[in-house]
Amino acid sequence: MHTPALTDTAAFKALQEHHATAVQWHMRDLFARQPDRFERMHVRAAGLLLDYSKNRIDTDTVSLLMSLARERGVEALRDAMFNGEKINFTEHRAVLHTALRAPENVAGAVVDGQPVASEVHAVLKHIRAFSERVRSGTWRGYSGREITDIVNIGIGGSFLGPQMVCTALRAYAHPRLRTHFVSNVDGHDLEEVLSRVDPETTLFIVASKTFTTQETMLNARSARAWFLQHGKSDDLARHFVAVSTNAAEVAAFGIDTENMFPFWDWVGGRYSVWSAIGLPVALLVGYDNFAAFLAGAHDMDRHFREAPLESNMPVIQALVGIWNRNFLGSASLSIAPYHQWLRFFPSYLQQLDMESNGKRITRDGTPVTTLTCPAIWGDVGTNGQHAYFQLLHQGTDITPIDFIAVLKPSHGIAGHQEALLANCFAQSEAFMRGKDADEVRADLQAQGLPEAELAALIPHKTFEGNRPSNTLLLPELSPHALGAMIALYEHKTFVQGAIWGINSFDQWGVELGKVLAKTILGELQAEDAVQASRHDASTSALIALARQAAQASRQGN
Repeated sequence: MHTPALTDTAAFKALQEHHATAVQWHMRDLFARQPDRFERMHVRAAGLLLDYSKNRIDTDTVSLLMSLARERGVEALRDAMFNGEKINFTEHRAVLHTALRAPENVAGAVVDGQPVASEVHAVLKHIRAFSERVRSGTWRGYSGREITDIVNIGIGGSFLGPQMVCTALRAYAHPRLRTHFVSNVDGHDLEEVLSRVDPETTLFIVASKTFTTQETMLNARSARAWFLQHGKSDDLARHFVAVSTNAAEVAAFGIDTENMFPFWDWVGGRYSVWSAIGLPVALLVGYDNFAAFLAGAHDMDRHFREAPLESNMPVIQALVGIWNRNFLGSASLSIAPYHQWLRFFPSYLQQLDMESNGKRITRDGTPVTTLTCPAIWGDVGTNGQHAYFQLLHQGTDITPIDFIAVLKPSHGIAGHQEALLANCFAQSEAFMRGKDADEVRADLQAQGLPEAELAALIPHKTFEGNRPSNTLLLPELSPHALGAMIALYEHKTFVQGAIWGINSFDQWGVELGKVLAKTILGELQAEDAVQASRHDASTSALIALARQAAQASRQGN
């Protein structure tokens, strides 16, 4: 059935009319008129707290946004996802990352008439058994020494998820184990990791569902060659395991298929850290902590599925983002985690959000009629303050910010946590309030500046404020809280895709460059001259220059 264009819906048109009034608001005035604004505009779920009061919205805005969610069928599409319907219709796949974190005793989803819970928990039991062998020292390398280093070789979600989670949960890491992540086809990435590890005590995880992913398998074969400079072919099975479903290719590589951990085509790459792709996490922090990570996500799943829209954290976060993007015209969203161990979270969200919703075609195959995914970017908060916050405060673009703060630190160094949180809360207040010319004048007069200098400085020191932000509070950076936070952003992304009318679960835009790269790789490696006519003039010239550089390098050697 044809779905009306977003801009043709009654709710969208009502929001456009509302925007004509709302665009005149300043958040200073909203807070002044509504002293209980925080109480009205925060929500708790799965141990997290989302404060969305520092946005240019009022209760009417929220009510109209809720109407938009209902008119766009968010609830029905949500239920279809949880029930295992093939909502990723361009690839004829269900979307069931939520089933990966459901407890074994909870009735799970069904795909093609078959329950998936038993398969999921069989893999989890395999992960538990293997991780316990490595962590206990029962699993040893070819020389009899315990494993000390785990090198994960993957790309996209097979890299970004495990790297981000292992970094975030380092407080729970086994004292003997270190994790390393290789994704880039640039050999400098692999070389840097191999220079730091010992072949006798290193375990490689090759993460590729088909075991044919070009970048991953090139890195895996190079790691294998490096290992065989030290060990024997018979030793490979002690040092390489696979996250894959291609048993033939895994065995041909030299990996014992008993140490192959599968996952399914209803698990998208950017949603896969909950699956066997999370093996490095279980190895580093232990299976019980990995299970707590899954439980945190499941708690957010239950909240998303059961809570009314008006008190539903992912729905609220998504709708505020829709307001900022489609009505206030914000082109990007900055992620500012005030915790050093969350430094890879902005990169993780880049893939989650931009690969999901960076699209211009609706589920009907027609062009969208409004803006979709904003650009996602950011860094840990205090670093960002001294880098790009200047643009966020006084630049010509209005960029919403998600502040993420953790109330309980994992360290015991006095004074640092208070300073960190003070910076976080002060920045969110500064973006909201700003500083007007009268306030700047009063400050400068108190400093005794002459009137002429004072007048010249006022425009430079004035902040208009009225810049939107959310603040997300975690009680501590525990496995449970991290799982809940990731699931929150997953569901937020889902809701926004539903409203924009796009399929958030395919990624055809990734494919074209891969296809062209295979052709160009053959031309770069060819011994004979290649035909320049098959490419545009720029690409042909670049290929020729690269071939010349390679030839010169060979002659120099």
